[in-house]
Amino acid sequence: MKEKILIIAEAGVNHNGDIKIAKRLIDAAKEAGADIVKFQTFIAEKLVSKKIEKADYQKKEAGVHESQYEMIKRLELSEKDHYELLDYCNKINIKFLSTAFDLESIDLLKKLGLSIWKIPSGEITDYPYLKKIGSYNDEVILSTGMATLSEIEDAMNVLEKFGTNKKKITVLHCTTEYPAPINEVNLRAMITMKKIFGVRTGYSDHTRGIEIPIAAAALGAAVIEKHFTLDRNMSGPDHQASLEPSDLKAMVIAIRNVELALGDGVKKASESEIRKKEIVRKCIVARMRIKKGEVFTEENLTVKRAGKGISPMEWNRIIGTISSKDYIEDEVV
Repeated sequence: MKEKILIIAEAGVNHNGDIKIAKRLIDAAKEAGADIVKFQTFIAEKLVSKKIEKADYQKKEAGVHESQYEMIKRLELSEKDHYELLDYCNKINIKFLSTAFDLESIDLLKKLGLSIWKIPSGEITDYPYLKKIGSYNDEVILSTGMATLSEIEDAMNVLEKFGTNKKKITVLHCTTEYPAPINEVNLRAMITMKKIFGVRTGYSDHTRGIEIPIAAAALGAAVIEKHFTLDRNMSGPDHQASLEPSDLKAMVIAIRNVELALGDGVKKASESEIRKKEIVRKCIVARMRIKKGEVFTEENLTVKRAGKGISPMEWNRIIGTISSKDYIEDEVV
């Protein structure tokens, strides 16, 4: 049986540094039917230089003038916050996950007992980071935004070299722009990576709507990740490229429907179709009255929907044989 698509609701930093908002995001992910709610774990001092500018999409936040460091600093979650969010997820029965962005944050998530590692696109060339996660031999979900095939291969080689079984790696196609332009998504790259690397593949979506992750499900994604927020009008860098709760729920429902519709790939009549066969398919019937001993011919036989009978594919076998009984018009032969 095909594994269920893993749906990750990416809360990210859309809590704006507020633990109460973070819990509301967890509630929304649970209500939407996501399998996992994911946050981001970082120490600002370890992640960015104090002088680096924001990314272009981050500069669009109205009325906020700050460096990337200052923005990251106000979006940090403390160690205490992480334990509180993990406990809350356990309480309402949704899996907690977070992406670490530095080595100390990996240590924190390991202390929390996480056994799935989501590697963000920005760390795909971070050798010490990959080495550390690779040594755990846990499940790894590797995002590949901005990456070439050779960079993806290099990252996977590091993970494997330091202990991660290749079978535990899932590679996510991703376009690192917020929101991502539809014409830059290149969703077929997900299929290419599956063929080349021989691992599970999935899709991390940054487009505005829900149709692209649904399409990814139809193309065989094993994992789908999507940013969400309580309100796109909230202040913060990622809200504009995120789904609101009602759209997240609609996406989950659609993906589950696609998942059901994909089936096992064996072409056969479904249970409901089997019940329709006798009504919809035709059989051989008498075109007119036929007497016992009379020869069946193309003139006295025809094909109609008439219930269970001999398939018209047996036409040549029946023509020229002798009737063993009397038939009235439209009677099944």
